[in-house]
Amino acid sequence: MDKGLNLSSYFFLLGSKLKRTTTMEIILKKDVENLGLEFDTVNVKPGYARNFLIPQGFALLATPKNKAQLEATLESRKEEEAKLVAAANAVVDQLKKTSITIPAKVGAGDKLFGSINNADLAAALEKAGVSVDKKYIRIPGNTIKRTGKFSANVRLHRNVEYNYEFDIVSDAPVEAPAKKEEAPKTEEA
Repeated sequence: MDKGLNLSSYFFLLGSKLKRTTTMEIILKKDVENLGLEFDTVNVKPGYARNFLIPQGFALLATPKNKAQLEATLESRKEEEAKLVAAANAVVDQLKKTSITIPAKVGAGDKLFGSINNADLAAALEKAGVSVDKKYIRIPGNTIKRTGKFSANVRLHRNVEYNYEFDIVSDAPVEAPAKKEEAPKTEEA
C-alpha cells in the first residue's frame, strides 16, 4: 500500500472500483421495457435494482429461495406457457409473411426529418394486420434517422424472438430530372 494513502482512503478507492464492475441478479415480476419480460432472471446495476426496480415492485432479488419459487411457478405454468409460445410463434409466422415499407419525410440525401422508432414500426405493423405491442420491439440505437433497409428485434416471449426487416423510404414522389431547355444560340457578326 502506498504511504500517501491512509487505510480508509485505500478501502474507499477499492470499494469505488468494485461498485463500477459488480451487478446484481434479480427476477422480474413484470415486463420492463429495454430490460426483460416477466419471470426473466437478469443482471443489473445494484443501484437500479435497489432504488427503482425492487421498490416499484418490478423485481425480486434472485436468492436461492426466490429462484426455487420461480422454478415452481414456471413448472405450474407450463400449459399456459405452451399456449403463450404457440401464440407468439403464430405472430412470428405473420411477421414472416408481412413486408413493411415506412414512408417518411426526407431532407437532403437520405436523412429523415425526425426519426422512426419502435412505436412507428408497431403502428405500421398494425396497419398491415399484425398486432405487436411497441414494448416488444427493439430497434438498435432506439431510433432510425436515415432511409434504407433496417432490422428490429421482436421479442414476443422469453423463448421466441424474431429479427424483422423493414424499409424506410421517402414519401415524396420520385421525379425525373428536368431537362434544361437552352435557347438557340445566334451568331452576331
